[in-house]
Amino acid sequence: MMVSTKGRYALTVMVDLAKNAVDGYVSLADIAERENLSMKYLESIISMLNKGGMLESLRGKNGGYKLARDPSEYTINEILLLTEGTLAPVNCIMQEGVECEKAATCSTLPLWAGLDGVIENYLSGITLEDVMSGNRKKMLGEYCQKCDS
Repeated sequence: MMVSTKGRYALTVMVDLAKNAVDGYVSLADIAERENLSMKYLESIISMLNKGGMLESLRGKNGGYKLARDPSEYTINEILLLTEGTLAPVNCIMQEGVECEKAATCSTLPLWAGLDGVIENYLSGITLEDVMSGNRKKMLGEYCQKCDS
């Protein structure tokens, strides 16, 4: 699994909105400046998040974007699935199931399916609130004890 810049930037935008939209809407220009992101690229990411129902938008002078829900109600899995389409570690494993003519005889399929399950369980257990607040213990969890130094 390789998360693209689109997925990484979508998480960055969601964290920025969680931190900065406390009193209202945040402009795209403010996000771009704070996060050092291209406005053009940011527009496509915001559009995707907005169409996916993750954001609320308001036009006008004091307009911008804010989260549609509380940060604790968003999982990292749902944000990445919206932007990436799939988080499967190999092409033959898709979110809807196995799409491979060799599935019945493939000796490595259970390995890839298991890894897909670990990825989904891990990312579903971490919320935007966890990332926003820097909850390293939860983000590292049981998966990377050597990283928590």
